[in-house]
Amino acid sequence: MKKIICALLLSVSSFAWAGPLVEFKTSMGDFTVEVNPEKAPKTVDNFLAYVKSGFYNGTIFHRVINNFMVQGGGFTKDMQQKPTNPPIPLESNNGLKNLNYSIAMARTNQPDSATAQFFINVVDNKNLDYPRPDGHGYAVFGIVVKGTETIDKIKKTVTTRQGYFSDVPVQAIVIQSATIVRP
Repeated sequence: MKKIICALLLSVSSFAWAGPLVEFKTSMGDFTVEVNPEKAPKTVDNFLAYVKSGFYNGTIFHRVINNFMVQGGGFTKDMQQKPTNPPIPLESNNGLKNLNYSIAMARTNQPDSATAQFFINVVDNKNLDYPRPDGHGYAVFGIVVKGTETIDKIKKTVTTRQGYFSDVPVQAIVIQSATIVRP
């Protein structure tokens, strides 16, 4: 029933497009993201460049907060941050919303600071939509179209504090590969 409702919502929402697909293989299962280059061209180009380079392979979901989001794409299993390309301009005012299973760019308090890290919303997070919470919002650029059950498993993982980091999964959730499966 949940999958039927999700499919119905996708078909009538602003996420009805046919953009590139990226398949993630993780230690907890696989999922596929469809990105929207029409609404978030710079963000999608940036994300796909990281995918093509193999950057995400071996990174982890390093921040998991059930009833909020799961974040990954920037740290190795030993919590070392990978060097990135320069930040990109924020594209949060693009009409896409931080809905359940949407993917958005993580950033610092500076609007134009997103590099490689992304997060997947595990609930509707209207408080992250442009212009909230800080006048800028967070740039949504796609949605999980397959493997939502993997995201549901990830969001329920047990977390702990690790050094300066909180909400770190006790058992590392590794992104084994990220591959473009439909250009």
